[in-house]
Amino acid sequence: MTPEQAAATAKTGLATIVGAFAESPQTLRRARLLGLSGWAYHVSARAGALGDVRPETVAAALAFIAPEAVTEGWEATAKSSQPSEVATWHLRELCTWGEEQVGGFPRLSRLLELGGRVVDAVDPAGLPLFAAWRSMPMPSQAPGAQAAMLLQLLHEHRQGVYVIAVRAGGLTPLEAIIAGPEGETGAVAFGWQPPYPPAGPLVRRLMWAEAVANSMAGQAYAILDRPERVEFGGLLESLSHRFAR
Repeated sequence: MTPEQAAATAKTGLATIVGAFAESPQTLRRARLLGLSGWAYHVSARAGALGDVRPETVAAALAFIAPEAVTEGWEATAKSSQPSEVATWHLRELCTWGEEQVGGFPRLSRLLELGGRVVDAVDPAGLPLFAAWRSMPMPSQAPGAQAAMLLQLLHEHRQGVYVIAVRAGGLTPLEAIIAGPEGETGAVAFGWQPPYPPAGPLVRRLMWAEAVANSMAGQAYAILDRPERVEFGGLLESLSHRFAR
C-alpha cells in the first residue's frame, strides 16, 4: 500500500467516524443548549477554532458551504456567544464522545500511535482549519478523547487538501459538489442556490482532483512504512464499522 493509497483508504472511515460524532444526540443537544440552530452550530463549532474572524474568512476556510449560509450561521452565533467558545464546547463534547464511543476500541493504543505519527507529519501550510484545531488545548487526556481528536484532525487534514486539489483542478467548490456523488442534493444541503452547472463536463476534473488530494494527503502517511499503513487502514475500517448505518 502506497502513501497515496493509504490516504484514499482512510478517507471513508474518517468521514464515517467523524460524521457519527457530528450527528450524535449529545452533539445536537449541545447546539440546543447554546440556543443555536443545527446549521449555526455546525459552522461555528468547526470554524470557531479560527478565532474572531470575519464571515468571509470563515467561508474561505470552509469552502464547500455557500458563503451566504456561512455568514448566516456565523452571525447567528455571534448574537448569543463567541464562535470560539462554541468550538471549545464542541471539543469538550468530542472528547466526551470519544471516551464513551471510542475508548473501548480493542486496539486503541495502536491507533493512537500510528495516527499520531501521521498527524505530527502533516505540514499545515495552506490548511488553516487543521492548524487551528491542532493548536487547541485538549480538555482531556483520556485515550478515547485523544483518539477522537486525532481522527478529527485527520479528517480536517483530508478536507483541507481536498479544497486545494479542487481549486488546482479548475473547479469551484460548487462545481466539485455537483460533480460528486450527491450532486444537486449535496449542493442544497450545503446552502447553494440554483441554477447549478451541468455535472457532465466536470466529472473528469473532479477525478483528477481526488487523485491530487490523495497524493497530497499521502505525504503525511509516508511517515508509516507499508505494513503500518496497511495496519492503520485496517484499524480505521474496523472502528468505522461501529458507526456505519
